[in-house]
Amino acid sequence: MIELPDLVTGGLTAGTLSALALGGLLLRSRRQQHRQRLEITSLRTQLDGRSRAFTAEVEHLATRRLPAAARQPAHRHITVPGPLRTQTAGTPLGIALEGVLDGLRTELAAQRTRIDAAAQAGMRGATREIQAALYRLQDALRALQQRYDDPELTLTLFQLDHENEQSLRRAQVAAVVCGAWVGLAREESHLVDAVTGGQARVPGYHRVKVHNHLRPGTALVSHAVEPAAIIVAELLDNALRHSAPDTDVVVNLEHVHHGVCVTVDDAGLGMTEDERARAQRLVGGREPILLTDLGDPPRMGLAAIGQLTRQFDLTVDVSSPSPYGGVRAVLRVDSHLLSRIDPAERPPAASAPRTTHVPQQPDPAAAAPATAAPAHTYGTEPDDDAPASGAGHHTPEHDEAPDGTRDTGGLPQRRRRPRVSAAAEATAPRPARRPEEAAAALGALQSATAAARSGSAPDLGPDPAPAPDSVPGPVSGPVAARPSAQDAADDTEQTDHEGGTAR
Repeated sequence: MIELPDLVTGGLTAGTLSALALGGLLLRSRRQQHRQRLEITSLRTQLDGRSRAFTAEVEHLATRRLPAAARQPAHRHITVPGPLRTQTAGTPLGIALEGVLDGLRTELAAQRTRIDAAAQAGMRGATREIQAALYRLQDALRALQQRYDDPELTLTLFQLDHENEQSLRRAQVAAVVCGAWVGLAREESHLVDAVTGGQARVPGYHRVKVHNHLRPGTALVSHAVEPAAIIVAELLDNALRHSAPDTDVVVNLEHVHHGVCVTVDDAGLGMTEDERARAQRLVGGREPILLTDLGDPPRMGLAAIGQLTRQFDLTVDVSSPSPYGGVRAVLRVDSHLLSRIDPAERPPAASAPRTTHVPQQPDPAAAAPATAAPAHTYGTEPDDDAPASGAGHHTPEHDEAPDGTRDTGGLPQRRRRPRVSAAAEATAPRPARRPEEAAAALGALQSATAAARSGSAPDLGPDPAPAPDSVPGPVSGPVAARPSAQDAADDTEQTDHEGGTAR
């Protein structure tokens, strides 16, 4: 039998062991709880730090990054800042924030396009009404010019017509930028008439010097006449505005391999590389044009050129500086936009510069003395039976012929054109003028008379009635056929000198 003390001892031992086991378990549990508390505290600290960092990134996104991204399409120089912490880039948070910026840019571009389209539609409607009113005013001014013959009133009407033409050009340019048609349908016309027509639409047109090196009859197809005139007018306006008022703007019309080039050179300040690159992007017409990209107030000249170059397959280049120190702008018209007009049947406008390709035909009266002693040519022998050039005159070794050449023993010599006297020019028959040319000449004579009267010139009687202001070139504006008083006086004096008549 088991004795009672043994049972008590065994029970106490078992209880002690159980107590020890429970104590160990309790101690281990307390240690685990302590470690869990530390981990929870650390996690809470990390969570608080990440929460604060996320909040800071969101605030940075809202206050700095989103406004910069919204302004960047209109102002290319603005840079969008990155996240506050560099380690955020590439993380899911950084990718999510960049996605917010991309979505904003996409939506802003769509909204800008829709808003700009609505603004352009409204401006097209407004400019259409303005153009119609200006055309009516132009018709009224021309009717007044034909009705009254008072020189001072006529000169005032010419000035008003020129101002109206400039307002019409600005409205037309705004309409073209907004996607409207050019507004006029022209017939086939001489290219030089399109250039002078564009010259007549700008202030300071008297500073423009046009040099025509085209072959006679070089013309534009009908649908390219008005766009070319608008482009030339805008290029001239930029050249005149950005150059000193005492300098000239030189325009050269020349043939090239694939067509014709109209080169405009000014002596202004020029452009920087960035400005030239932006101007080339605008005139290239390859990018869509928004009104919000044209500044405040919007500068629409280059944008209108870009629209026209894209619509009518023209080319404009402003990437090179001018040899005069300013900007060189080149309008190239390809061969498929060119045609030919017989200059005998339909000559250019009377105010258009004469082409250098036209040969000067000598008058028969002036050519008669030259035939008395023909110039020696290569391989020919002098005619012994020919009469002497003058009796009693000594003939040196190299005599000078009446036409200015020298006899050098049959060697080839350069011939000089015989000089035509003023009397021979006056007696030579002159071709009949067309009604439009006579009208332009009468208008110039009337303006010269008004200028002479203003300079205390003697009264020469009543002036002739004003002639219609139109000229043969379909795009020549009112000022191209009706210059100012001083310019008209200079033109009349030059015409009288060339024609051999006295004023």
